[in-house]
Amino acid sequence: MLEFVKFASNITLDDYAAVPQLTGAVHNLRSAAEVLLPEFRCRTVLMLNSTARGGGVAEMLPRVVQTLNELGVTTQWAAMKVAQPEFFRLTKRLHNLIHGRGDPALNADDKRLYEEVSHGVADALRPHLKSGDVLVIHDPQPLGVAAIIKSTLDVYVFWRCHIGVDFATPATRAAWEFLKPYAEACDHSVFSAPEYVPYYLAGRSSVIYPGIDPLSHKNRHLTPHKLTGVLCNAGLAKEFEPVLTMPFSHPATRLQPDGTFGPAVLPDEIGFLYRTIVAQISRWDRLKGFGPLMAGFVRLKQKLRETKLPLVGRDRRRIEIVRLVLAGPEPNSVKDDPESQEVLEELRQAYRHLEPEFQRDIALLSLPMASQKENELIVNAIQRCASIVVQNSLEEGFGLTATEAMWKGTPVLGTEACGLRQQIRDGIDGRLIRNPEDPGEIADRLDEMLSDYPGRERMSRNAQRRVYLEFLVFVQVEHAMRVVARCIQQNERQEAA
Repeated sequence: MLEFVKFASNITLDDYAAVPQLTGAVHNLRSAAEVLLPEFRCRTVLMLNSTARGGGVAEMLPRVVQTLNELGVTTQWAAMKVAQPEFFRLTKRLHNLIHGRGDPALNADDKRLYEEVSHGVADALRPHLKSGDVLVIHDPQPLGVAAIIKSTLDVYVFWRCHIGVDFATPATRAAWEFLKPYAEACDHSVFSAPEYVPYYLAGRSSVIYPGIDPLSHKNRHLTPHKLTGVLCNAGLAKEFEPVLTMPFSHPATRLQPDGTFGPAVLPDEIGFLYRTIVAQISRWDRLKGFGPLMAGFVRLKQKLRETKLPLVGRDRRRIEIVRLVLAGPEPNSVKDDPESQEVLEELRQAYRHLEPEFQRDIALLSLPMASQKENELIVNAIQRCASIVVQNSLEEGFGLTATEAMWKGTPVLGTEACGLRQQIRDGIDGRLIRNPEDPGEIADRLDEMLSDYPGRERMSRNAQRRVYLEFLVFVQVEHAMRVVARCIQQNERQEAA
């Protein structure tokens, strides 16, 4: 029922501090940690989430865990190992309900399944905790463990919820009421936006933005030589000889006109190194808005064909040659997301019904997950090659794919989903789409951004600075340490009173 996740990294805080643009951020973290560290002595912090691979939480935790350990906080990471696929179908329903979608009818059988799995995970977790330790539970899947552990052990339990919406519907209310007894058992909760906090946790919650690791394989700088090598190794560009590194163990694959997946350089090269590229990289999830984005891109091309775009010269040429890249992980690789295969199939069918000229300018990519390093390098390369990175989310808890592109200085087109609004100020750090299901609005916004090179440059600079100030892992860790230390201090004062 439990897997303790092991990972290795040779990158230390000293390595980050040696990068001029990161020196100040590391110094601030170390200074704060010196003051807070006494509250963590003789305690273990144990992180619990639903999967060791796939999704933003699994990507963030390795750097968070390693940074805490390096600062002197003993920290471990455990992931649930659940054999019942019906459990993840239930938690995916909860995920969708929290985002306002789906049938709100949750019943006693759902509660029984949720608690049955939670008891199994709690039993496996209990021997690894002692009095005074800190358990941090990520997202709704393992939240049921909180109440069980809290009732049997004298430990501090925190819930870190990465999702939510800024409106209420019968669906959202059903999800939050289902989770209420488990969330209320926690000592404190942390959300990514104030709008996400349910009424019963008001006054017992904090807001901490997620953060990216600037030196991870996904976010580190890639020289032109390295960038070209990654594209060739991943099968995203035709290999040039001699190539320094060997091909990746598993290449990316591309949807072909006949509906099968094949080599990404067929029927022709995508053109990452020389074409204008619009890219979205996300899980295969209906809430990510892949379908409307594809329809919006087609509308943009149709407008050009029908001469409804008043463009000449380079601006017209840019839209003539632009290609859309829709990329996501191999659908069977993300264990806690059973709908990914269905979503990919819907996109496959939509693609097959497009006219051949539009099919040629849309590349739908399945990215291998056999090697996390290789997957992250592929994502890094695509984001750096893009003229615009899109996150067309209908709802978004935060959206680290937008954060990653902002850090790289790639212009970002997001939506007014609450998580993306926390990051992107429209017209300052990027652009926002009001209705992510409206192909016409998507086409117009892409047209505006592609035709405004100076504006893209200005917004990219602002976005990079915003990530430095608010969305790096060092800021996230410092804020988390402050929240935990404050709760421990408050509890000790109450006990002493």
